[in-house]
Amino acid sequence: MALIKRKHATAKAYIHDWLEPDHPGGINFFSASIIVLVMISLASLALETEALRPDTPFPSWTRPLLAWINGTVLWAFALEFALRFWSEGENPKHRGVEGRLRFLAQPITIADVLAFLPELIVFLFLPGLHGGWLAALRALRLFRLAKLARYVPAFAIVGAAVKRAWAPLMAALAVAAAQLYVAAMLLYFIEGDAKPEAFGSITRSLWWAIVTLTTVGYGDVYPETVLGRIAAGFVALAGVGIVAMPTGILASSFAEEFRERHEARQRALAEGRKSAAE
Repeated sequence: MALIKRKHATAKAYIHDWLEPDHPGGINFFSASIIVLVMISLASLALETEALRPDTPFPSWTRPLLAWINGTVLWAFALEFALRFWSEGENPKHRGVEGRLRFLAQPITIADVLAFLPELIVFLFLPGLHGGWLAALRALRLFRLAKLARYVPAFAIVGAAVKRAWAPLMAALAVAAAQLYVAAMLLYFIEGDAKPEAFGSITRSLWWAIVTLTTVGYGDVYPETVLGRIAAGFVALAGVGIVAMPTGILASSFAEEFRERHEARQRALAEGRKSAAE
């Protein structure tokens, strides 16, 4: 896991090489460090939600320690973003003012900024902030998961598979939405008078339709009439298709993505052997 594998003419080029893996999906020292920091920050967030409770069993020193960990992670991510923004000029697509603006407009760059900047501003200028706003800022730490998409190959495969299956997934979603509405309307007409608190309107019936068609089945809402139960049985059977359809689409997309990546690796290895033989 070498830090830098190529020789460069400028410090900016070295920094850019340091920040980006040498191969797509590759891991170098820096990217491994970022992955560790993301995992530490998410673990500290989970512990922080317990440490903030008045009935927490954690000792009193836990909260200051978690605050120090989060502050360290915030500064590390801020430094990483500053170096990335400065060195991104090495990328031909992001040179100059327009290129940097194009870089900032990328979804993954926006996620990088949201992962540290709002909370860092509060950390520096509003240390006394508490309540709902602070909880919302803690929730922004979930954007740190987007950093993993840069370095963990599995995330790249997931994104590519979902992108490949986007059109059929949207079609499956449209079918599922239609099924939900029909199921809710059906139970509204059948059970609306018998159980108005649960099925007195289509909007009320939607909760039952969602729970039933997704095969979750909480059991908090259920039909009571014979006709309603018969209709619910057909709706429950139709719910198998709602789960199976997107599952099959994604499974096929993942298999195709893995196959193409494997074939690309095999071609690259064959070309490398051929070049070495020549």
